[in-house]
Amino acid sequence: MTDLRGSHVAAMVQNVSLADDNRLCKQIEALSAAGCRVSVITRRDAANDPWRDLPGLTLIEYRAPVDGASTTGHLREYAASLVRQIPRLARLHLRDRIDVLQICQPPDLYFPVTAVARRLGVKVLLDQRDLMPETFAQRYASAPARAMQVLHWLESRTQASVDATVTVNDHLRSRLIAAGGAPERVRVVRNGPVLARLGRAREVAPLPKVSRARSFSSVVTWAGKMGRQDRVDDVVRVAELVVHGWGRDDVGFMLIGNGECLDELRLMVDELGLREHVWFPGWLDEVELYRHLAAADVGIDTSLQPEVTPVKAMEYLGVGLPLVAYDVQETRRLAEGASILVEPGDTEALARELVGLLDDPAKRSLLGQVGSERVRVDLAWERQQEVYLETVAGLVHDRPRRATPRSSAAARSGPSSAS
Repeated sequence: MTDLRGSHVAAMVQNVSLADDNRLCKQIEALSAAGCRVSVITRRDAANDPWRDLPGLTLIEYRAPVDGASTTGHLREYAASLVRQIPRLARLHLRDRIDVLQICQPPDLYFPVTAVARRLGVKVLLDQRDLMPETFAQRYASAPARAMQVLHWLESRTQASVDATVTVNDHLRSRLIAAGGAPERVRVVRNGPVLARLGRAREVAPLPKVSRARSFSSVVTWAGKMGRQDRVDDVVRVAELVVHGWGRDDVGFMLIGNGECLDELRLMVDELGLREHVWFPGWLDEVELYRHLAAADVGIDTSLQPEVTPVKAMEYLGVGLPLVAYDVQETRRLAEGASILVEPGDTEALARELVGLLDDPAKRSLLGQVGSERVRVDLAWERQQEVYLETVAGLVHDRPRRATPRSSAAARSGPSSAS
């Protein structure tokens, strides 16, 4: 394990709370286990409560802004978060000097902050999860050209203002290098599941294949944040075709998670007469999530974003769940041999392959075994975290030396929470 004793890493996350940021939660645990003091500036959320007692973690919360539902709304949300985050970051640095500042992207709006931080001797690590131009384009039938130019400019400014970047797949790495990132400074750290938590989920009694209304012989699941770019409405269309079009009354659909489209999806389910067959368990912690996934027979993904590595796919594979999905670049790289992939956007083909897989338990078992082994050997967080820790350690060792580290009494005494 990389040794980071005596160092201080601060992370800023904006569009979700710490508790909802699965990747950051795993990074914090890895940093803490390596002996690092960690501070996180995040929106206030009761779900953050379990993190308040983690040794070595300081949680600094601010009042959450109103979530944006449009381009203008997102800009207001980001601006409000920045106004609340920056003074807290400054006070934190004065109280307990930061060695590495980690920016959890999106958005690409932190470069003025990171420029100042670097002048103060703080090393800056960007954790790039999404590409904002591509995400923006997925939300519109025809994305405004001027807005796309601005987003690409912001992306290049961000790359110019950081010392290193970690991202989730090779496609994103190539794009970030094209945006100005130095190849040696951009590394891939995949967001795989934690093997220990997969194990704990298996120790809990399995869930029955049942919704609130009735039980099913077969269950299909989708899990994640329900954004417009995720096209979860395609899952509902698949359910309509399977249940009403082909009369498969024995199949249920479990859509796990939350997000901006949740209410619209519930309304869509009601309008299509699918309430008995489609249900929404809500946002679950990791162990409960894996327990729910393990109760299903097939996982489904309907994203059309070629640059996105679907975390849900790694979670499906981790519990031995075969996947049906659209055939896009990163999904294929991740799940080929453990999945059935169809022409992007062809919901009828997706539904047909889904039903075929539900009716073929031997094939499901074979695909599930391939996926489970791939996670265990390569994709699991335990395999990926060392690259992340090595990147942080490289920045810590490269920071300007200081004669006397400044550390607050709060930092010396252990975890705390501030507002």
